[in-house]
Amino acid sequence: MDENKKTKTRDMIEEKYKWKIEKVYKNTSEWEKDLDNLKKYVPKITEYSGKLGDGEKLLEFYKIDEEASRLAEKLYVYAHQRYDEDTTNTEFQTLKSKIDSYLSEFKSAESFFIPEILALPEGLIQRQFEKFKDLKKYEFAINDILKMKPHVLSKKEEKLLAAVSDCLEAPGNIFSMLSNADMKFPNVIDEDGNEVELTEVKYGKFIKSKNREVRKRAFNVLFNTYKNYKNTFAEALSSSVKNFVFQSKVRNYKNSMEYSLTPNDIPLDVYNNLIEAVDSSLKESLHRYVKIKKKLLKLDEIHMYDLYVPIVDNVKEHIEFEDAVKIVKEGLKPLGEEYLQIFQQGVNDGWIDVFENVGKRGGAYSFGSYDTMPYVLLNYNYEMNDVSTLAHEMGHSIHSYYSRKNQPYIYANYSLFCAEVASTTNESLLINHLINNEKDKNKKMYLINQQLEQIRTTVFRQVMFAEFEKTVHEGIESGSPFSGEDYCRLWHELNVKYFGPEMFVDEEIDMEWARIPHFYSDFYVYQYATGYSAANSFSKMILDGEKNATEKYKEFLKSGSSDYPIEVLKRGGVDMTTSKPLNDTIDTFNKLLDMLDKIQ
Repeated sequence: MDENKKTKTRDMIEEKYKWKIEKVYKNTSEWEKDLDNLKKYVPKITEYSGKLGDGEKLLEFYKIDEEASRLAEKLYVYAHQRYDEDTTNTEFQTLKSKIDSYLSEFKSAESFFIPEILALPEGLIQRQFEKFKDLKKYEFAINDILKMKPHVLSKKEEKLLAAVSDCLEAPGNIFSMLSNADMKFPNVIDEDGNEVELTEVKYGKFIKSKNREVRKRAFNVLFNTYKNYKNTFAEALSSSVKNFVFQSKVRNYKNSMEYSLTPNDIPLDVYNNLIEAVDSSLKESLHRYVKIKKKLLKLDEIHMYDLYVPIVDNVKEHIEFEDAVKIVKEGLKPLGEEYLQIFQQGVNDGWIDVFENVGKRGGAYSFGSYDTMPYVLLNYNYEMNDVSTLAHEMGHSIHSYYSRKNQPYIYANYSLFCAEVASTTNESLLINHLINNEKDKNKKMYLINQQLEQIRTTVFRQVMFAEFEKTVHEGIESGSPFSGEDYCRLWHELNVKYFGPEMFVDEEIDMEWARIPHFYSDFYVYQYATGYSAANSFSKMILDGEKNATEKYKEFLKSGSSDYPIEVLKRGGVDMTTSKPLNDTIDTFNKLLDMLDKIQ
């Protein structure tokens, strides 16, 4: 093999391209000392059990628990990120194993806190807020716990539910074992005429193949194999939904959707409005997209297996990392000089681990703690997708940076509902910049198609999933059983509705519901669409030059979890209780379609 094509070992990577994890701990011995220090906290924490009705003791608990938690997170970050640098390194494997196993003991020591707060007499905590002013900082967090009170059972009942938690998670585990371990797919013929075994990973490549027969064969083989297990997948999914419905009833919620959304104070209208807004836009948006794609691919008839093939080939470019930084910063200029300075600070100060090396974890992520830098792991490979990934992950990290700088520890982490907003806003600003400044017709079409596909898969597709999930839950809650045939029929009807009259909805697609792992995490998928819509609204307001748009967006970044996610987004000027964010996204989609129609 050409030496230049070999994956480098860690010591062959220039220091400027490695994250500065040594700023957390200089070496393992320093880490070990702090692990010993952490272990001294557990007996101190447990001393507060039974004493939280006293405001002074409650305040002491919060302070000592914060000290311990911050130390635990720092240890966790160092161990995990050293391990991710080189997963074959036995020293780092040991560190990771040590902190992972100890954290379960640490969490067990804290476990008395929430049940004890919930068991306190009515009004006692409120009186402590008045008596001890320093407790005011924790008022939102405590009230968030107290909100759960009507849904918390007796100690005996809670213990019983905890004991059967593994059983309640069994359907998801069965799905995972069946789809990932036990199912085997027949061989298919690839682009070069070779017979290869189909896998889920290979399917992702084949369904984008320019060779229509390759993607058609892969499509048919995959879904016909799933069809062989239709009844098993149906029983697993029905059991999962029934378990969730059972828990919602036991915990005194009106229905399973309320059980999922209420803890984060998400109005049910957010979910329902999302589906209604997409349904009303399908004709002028997704149906039109299918029609244009059919024309650009020069097809007499467009099938479900044609959806993922790009309308133009990816234009190969070799982009050095330093140039990627410049491109991203250019795209993020509308966010202002302060944001760009933080971005450059991250590059200069060692937030980012840039290149692949032997043993390094794959993919990309942003991760850190209150007392570390918001690190970014990349596996940069000089392509435009890697530039976009840099913008995305730095969006997460700068969100964390702002939040940690402006919030106390207890509110420094942003909620799951808001987690992808900042990263997607960065991507949206970047792709807008690239499209507007690209002169080459094919490159421009490629970029437009990339953005259209992002919206199609993150918004339209996920809302279709959300509509399926809502229908299934409501049916099972009303006592209607769902068979494999019922699931297939519902899925087929949704595909017909979403993709419109130009699309030939192949019967094989009827089994696609069986492939979706997120259906075992109830009412989760809608958050992809809400997160993207919120990000698109932020991007649109900033690019349209709306008054104080950038300042409002930074207010959102600084808010952490100091309020419920809907309220945090409102601070930035995005109201997810209205249909405006989604309508903004659909408007963006339609404008991209106009550009594509005009340019081709």
